[in-house]
Amino acid sequence: MERRDFVKKSMTAGAAITMPGYVYSKILGANDRIRLGIIGIGSDIKLGGKGKDEINKFRKIPGVEIAAICDCDKDILRKEEAEFRKRNEKVKTYIDFRDLLDDKDIDVVSITTPNHSHALITIMACQAGKDVFVQKPASHNIWEGRKMVEAASRYKRIVQVPSNAREPNGNREAYKYARDGNLGKIKWIHGLNFKPRMSIGKVKGEQPIPQSVNYNLWCGPAPMKPLMRKYLHYDWHWDWDTGDGDLGNMGIHFLDGCRMALGTDKVPEHAMALGGRFGYDDDGETPNTMLIYFDYETPVIFEVRGLPSDSIFRKSNWVVNKNISMDRIYGISLGVIVYCEDGYICNNAAYDYRGRLIRQFKSNGQDTRINFIDAVRERNASLQNAHVLDGHLSMVLAHMGNISIRLGREVSNSEIRERIKGFPELVESFERFDNHLYANRIDLRKTPVTLGPMLTLDPVGEKFTGDFSEEANRLVKPTYRKPFIITEKI
Repeated sequence: MERRDFVKKSMTAGAAITMPGYVYSKILGANDRIRLGIIGIGSDIKLGGKGKDEINKFRKIPGVEIAAICDCDKDILRKEEAEFRKRNEKVKTYIDFRDLLDDKDIDVVSITTPNHSHALITIMACQAGKDVFVQKPASHNIWEGRKMVEAASRYKRIVQVPSNAREPNGNREAYKYARDGNLGKIKWIHGLNFKPRMSIGKVKGEQPIPQSVNYNLWCGPAPMKPLMRKYLHYDWHWDWDTGDGDLGNMGIHFLDGCRMALGTDKVPEHAMALGGRFGYDDDGETPNTMLIYFDYETPVIFEVRGLPSDSIFRKSNWVVNKNISMDRIYGISLGVIVYCEDGYICNNAAYDYRGRLIRQFKSNGQDTRINFIDAVRERNASLQNAHVLDGHLSMVLAHMGNISIRLGREVSNSEIRERIKGFPELVESFERFDNHLYANRIDLRKTPVTLGPMLTLDPVGEKFTGDFSEEANRLVKPTYRKPFIITEKI
């Protein structure tokens, strides 16, 4: 039976569309042209999107051909197809990602869809014998992230999950400098994601789905529910069913950096988060301000701030541009700070505590996409600088923080201070958190903060144990919508 017929019959029967056992592999030589398919072009037909960016970057790599593009919004698809015609380049177009995966002429895929479909498409691509470059975050929940790792292993696929921390920017070399003891013992690690995020607005009722969108495909494994926000595209980041908030959007770049700075392939046993969606009342569900504590032997604290540095910039019509002032710590608003006994690392540079530069680091490493293509040609996953396992493990941290705050309750400023008084680095960070909100005219003496429980994760089984484990484990693996189901056996 042809695979397409099998899929259609399986869908009719309500079966899972992932199909263990189906795999083909075209052997590529060093001089063979790699034919790449882009799944998910952009979040907005006017603004473009990540998929368009991937097209521009991959097509510059020698030996790579963008052979197919796919998007469930036909207007976005047609617009990008027109760009190929202007360049006199042939490209196949697909509305349904499954049709692209059926195309045996495609060797590798780049996935730039919303978070909730990353894992499903990655796993199906592995089963179809295709290597995968999937955008961060790797997964939308802990369980499916592990399934991505299993699929890459079973089907012997190269699966890459890029992050800013793994680009050749000198950060990796700076982290190693600290781990080697050049600044004394590492005391704690601080991740920052201070990026302006304006309100997405508030609607009074169900909104129409754009006529150009196949909404069934857009929802995929997520609930196919009424649209209760102004825009379908991009603002899905702030809906728990499809996104992971800014912790899993931009924050994962620097969470990955925190884990790299630790030099560990382990996840923390405990995590706790606090925060809220402050400064506006809109249709977003995820926090715009967070503080997360990861109980490694060397503590890791991560901060998310979507509001600017003070209320002057926080207006209903403020626009993300160079005039928006964001908070900074040691001069940065995005990145990782490694605090040591005799100095600190700030992204790719080492300083003493007088602020004097000790050393700036450079890297001879490869661009992540070139690294991916080289690993594909060599059929050697060990060459990767952003292996799917790294993407999964770092995203487990983000999931732990998000699950903690989703299980939290609103408490007073004084209760938070009482709860965290045994964690000195957390107390220090909460002071900054409080001052930041106060500068935005949000007084925590009057405005409650959501405080999540300290969760305990079994790092082997990747499930929660102890207090709140029953509630937390419900968020480890969702209920997938048929037929877009990831099966237990990959």
